Amino acid sequence: MPQPPASLSGSNLKIGIVHTRWNSEVVDALVQGTRNRLLSLGVKPENVIIQQIAGSWELPIATKKMILAGRVQQGHSQNLLSGLDPLSSPEAPGASTDTASATKVGEFDAVVSIGVLVKGSTQHFEYIAGAATDGLMRVSLDENTPVVFGVLTCNNEEQARSRAGLVPGGLENHGPSWADSAVELAGLSAKWSKGVFE
Repeated sequence: MPQPPASLSGSNLKIGIVHTRWNSEVVDALVQGTRNRLLSLGVKPENVIIQQIAGSWELPIATKKMILAGRVQQGHSQNLLSGLDPLSSPEAPGASTDTASATKVGEFDAVVSIGVLVKGSTQHFEYIAGAATDGLMRVSLDENTPVVFGVLTCNNEEQARSRAGLVPGGLENHGPSWADSAVELAGLSAKWSKGVFE
């Protein structure tokens, strides 16, 4: 895998990870590899938000909803700073009276979407892989938020386990490279949004 820039720093970033339950042994290793690398790049533990969903088909909508939820919390935090709290106002529809237990995060700088698809004997694999790929790209472009494609598409379980670093002498865990991509693109996006180029 190509080496990331040595200057990567995630100290001021908030990164989301949304992952599937299917193929949990492999997915759990990939999520752990991603999280560990984010922390080693300086992302604060409280700024790595991990959510779990059912399968890869649901990854695009889950990723989009996670991005939108971060924006809602960002607006809530700004309202608190200005003395307003619409989420706890009795007049607000669906108002919550217990916001203390919710994880407080601002807008996400990037989201890593993780899943594993293993080819079977039908076309199901191709349909899900194509839909997840197209959907995640669309979310990234529509929401103007970097979304890292962390979906392994493998011919068999051994390939998947190898790409999660679970096979001795196999490939490295892909999670750290996804973390590198998230931090790098988040940092560049922040500069580009201000018209700054390196």
